[in-house]
Amino acid sequence: MSLPTALSERTLSTLTSALGLETIEDLPLTSAMSPEPVGRLRVLRGGPIDKAVTVDLVVPPIGLDSHMMFAFTGSDSAIPHFTLDSVNAGEYHAMHLDLIPRADLAVNLEYLDAAFLPLTPLLEEAWRIEGVAPAAIGPRQRAMMSPWMVVCRATEDAFRALDATVDGYLAHWLTLADKGVPAVDADLARRDRANRANLFSPEVDPVWTQVTRLLGAEQSERVRGELIA
Repeated sequence: MSLPTALSERTLSTLTSALGLETIEDLPLTSAMSPEPVGRLRVLRGGPIDKAVTVDLVVPPIGLDSHMMFAFTGSDSAIPHFTLDSVNAGEYHAMHLDLIPRADLAVNLEYLDAAFLPLTPLLEEAWRIEGVAPAAIGPRQRAMMSPWMVVCRATEDAFRALDATVDGYLAHWLTLADKGVPAVDADLARRDRANRANLFSPEVDPVWTQVTRLLGAEQSERVRGELIA
């Protein structure tokens, strides 16, 4: 089992056990590149969240081993969404780890301090790991995430060392999911719809061009639709 696969499955297992999630959809993803499925889309529901979505794409001929995971909180909840991408792209490993804000952090300081400030030591330690380097991501995409986002490339050893960062972020998020966060003055459902539409927009994130090239337009939109709704 590859390092990204192992990290993704371990994290999903923790989420499933902690929240009491059950898989309600498990769909194979196919490609003209291979007679066998090249991935799977899973949707899990239960517990205090709306749903969890995982997208696994493994295509050895092109050196792709990618695992994307989101745990989406309810439309009326201010608890951030949890996300983890773990990737092996042949020459390097990569990770995207974050809690996605549900409200404007600049005007909700109590919310910021409760939901994000405890992540600071974990973030600082992650960037001190030898072999971890910032990934190329533009300010437009960064604006839709949090300042505590870990988005990086890593050597194999560094990727292993990031396990502690993932575990720490997930443990904190599970505490938030259990105990809640300070109230915010915002139309949470409207903001979330708009943010997710932008976050998963092909105009914003070029990864969707690659996904469509691999899976075709119909399956790509099926995956994207599950992340938006």
